Amino acid sequence: MNGTLHSQHSHAGAVHSHTGRIHSIETFGTVDGPGIRFVLFMQGCALQCQYCHNPDTWDSAKGRVVTVDEILGELEPYLEYYRRSGGGITVTGGEPTLQAAFVAALFTEVKRRWGLHTALDSSGFCEPDHVQELMEVTDLVLLDVKHIDPAKHTALTSQSNERTLHFAELLSAQGKPVWIRHVLVPGLTDGSEDLRKLGAFLGKLTNVEKLELLPYHRMGVYKWQQLGRPYPLEGVAEPDEREVERAKRLIAQGMGGSW
Repeated sequence: MNGTLHSQHSHAGAVHSHTGRIHSIETFGTVDGPGIRFVLFMQGCALQCQYCHNPDTWDSAKGRVVTVDEILGELEPYLEYYRRSGGGITVTGGEPTLQAAFVAALFTEVKRRWGLHTALDSSGFCEPDHVQELMEVTDLVLLDVKHIDPAKHTALTSQSNERTLHFAELLSAQGKPVWIRHVLVPGLTDGSEDLRKLGAFLGKLTNVEKLELLPYHRMGVYKWQQLGRPYPLEGVAEPDEREVERAKRLIAQGMGGSW
């Protein structure tokens, strides 16, 4: 993937805006936004994160083609669970903004029919005008900030972090609620100065409701093996609780002492 974003109609493997390519569905998600959630994993991603636990979502020509109505039919049987728990629908990936028109149509319809809470889990690797319609029907953005340092971000994901940071600033200017996510990988994303810089950047945003520091894990390694891909982080240990607490302190220092 060369990093150039295309419109939905020209992107490889994409289809009409009211259909989309999905990877999978989770009906009782509890970690991707508030409450119990219907989690839709889209197919296709422009990043290639070395710790990705869903590398099988990268290829935008694979996955299953579905309509908005089909997804609504999958969601409806569990509607009461989402409503009672204060949950809703989260669309993740892959990278959902690559199919922004489909996700916007889906969010529009779940709001029109049921008034459900909508969340978008994204790396922010998108052009603002490409997601304008989608943002109008998105209640919460779970924004994955992979690395604050541009060169290290490129080494980690194959792309610059310029679009991600710009998207974060744009969401702040719009007052769009955001949960920031940062995966803590020993030796890659846990540098003291980098964590302080991340905190300083986040401290300038006015819309961050929550910061999730996610410890790196190896649960997706088997998918790399199934795809015949060498796993880039072989030998990297999962961080322990002490390392996570250290990282929290450093980010808080960068934010000026608040967490």
